[in-house]
Amino acid sequence: MDREDVPPQGSKVELLASTGDITLQDESPSPSQSSTSLNERDDGLRGYFETAQWTADGTTILAYSSSNLISGYIVPEDLLSPTASRPLKLTPQATIQLPEPSNVLAGAPYFRLAEPWTQQLLVSSRDHPIQLFYLGSSPSSPPKPASCYPLTKARSETFLSATSLVWPYPGTHFIAGSRNMLAKFDVSRTGEEPLLRVKTIPSERHLSKGGGVGMRGTVSSLSAQPPDANFASLVAAGTWTRWVGLYDFAQAGGSCAATWSIAQAATEEASIGGDGVTQTIWSPCGRYLLIGERKATGILVYDVRVTGKLLGWLAGREALGNQRISCDVFPSQDGGEDRGFEVWSGTTDGTVKIWEGVGTREGAHDPAWSWAVAQRSTVGSTCVHQSGTVVATCSGSWEFPDDESDDEDDDRNDEVSSQSSSSSSSSDDSDSDMSRTEALWMRRRNKESSLKIWSISNNGEDTEP
Repeated sequence: MDREDVPPQGSKVELLASTGDITLQDESPSPSQSSTSLNERDDGLRGYFETAQWTADGTTILAYSSSNLISGYIVPEDLLSPTASRPLKLTPQATIQLPEPSNVLAGAPYFRLAEPWTQQLLVSSRDHPIQLFYLGSSPSSPPKPASCYPLTKARSETFLSATSLVWPYPGTHFIAGSRNMLAKFDVSRTGEEPLLRVKTIPSERHLSKGGGVGMRGTVSSLSAQPPDANFASLVAAGTWTRWVGLYDFAQAGGSCAATWSIAQAATEEASIGGDGVTQTIWSPCGRYLLIGERKATGILVYDVRVTGKLLGWLAGREALGNQRISCDVFPSQDGGEDRGFEVWSGTTDGTVKIWEGVGTREGAHDPAWSWAVAQRSTVGSTCVHQSGTVVATCSGSWEFPDDESDDEDDDRNDEVSSQSSSSSSSSDDSDSDMSRTEALWMRRRNKESSLKIWSISNNGEDTEP
């Protein structure tokens, strides 16, 4: 076990299983994977884990890596066995090597390990329809989708990429987000356009682009409120332009309940920064909406019963880069809605932080405790199992070499060049900047990347996931 994998003395967590650092593993890819870890697009660099999520039945973890690989990890049967050797080795039981990057990954809300027909997932690549794959299907290169759902412009045949997607229970429909639009699809109608299109602004063709009505921009995040007895719920949509909207798809036309900008609240009230919504997630009770942004140091908390009014913020959640960092919520272990709920989130410095009693106070809310998951690597996803006894984390990111000395040499050369030549074209400057950017990109390196499962102490009671 690596030193950084050992939790501190008296910790509430224990490492149960891990893939190990996949950037250091030198296993040759199997014929079914063809290019599991290495990808030509990555110039020989091994992919790192970007996202992870539990399936609906809690038996499997779906992971997506930067090499466009989807992997299914079935939880070991002896995960919580006291006689098991720690940590157990996690290996994927099923993989799908996508030919192109996917903007989204959503598992079926009716996923059951014992029923292969339920093991479905949705992905969306640029210039392609939304595609449905079976996780346990026979391998092929390239993989063949079981169903396709085209999303095209109304006046052309150009495909619109789904930049976000939510597949709520019971799973008969899913909702995709694109630029200035939401679309509702029927899963059973393969090859057909969406049943419903909801514009987030009145018109894209008008010079005012909505005239201040609605929210303009690419929908970067979608989440569904916990459903009521009739499976009806609001859908929260966030955009890269820092707007949030609530939409009711139970209505015939998919009505908009509310829209508001979070820029002022994040910048002036909370002072946590931000540069575009990366996640919207509902509390277990459905009363509160959490909004996470890139380049931010916290998470905003809104009470949806008072539209647009900030309740508070979770301080200390460092998401300092452009990489998505997804958090998870869980009911308070003390019981009762008046005790609030828990929020679990990774950070860019390799730690996972937990906020307790969220929703019970206003203003800044500091984390209750934390632990180190990865060394100098971003924890992209933190997923609490539905039993509340284990939590899955995935870490991984790129780093760029420190070339301050190279920059100093370049500055000196630029000064000499400017003295010898008083004029240069803007195109030359642009080419020079592009070459420097490409050179820096080619020199990037992988940080530690692994998928881990941790146990959570809960008054000594363990429940088999």
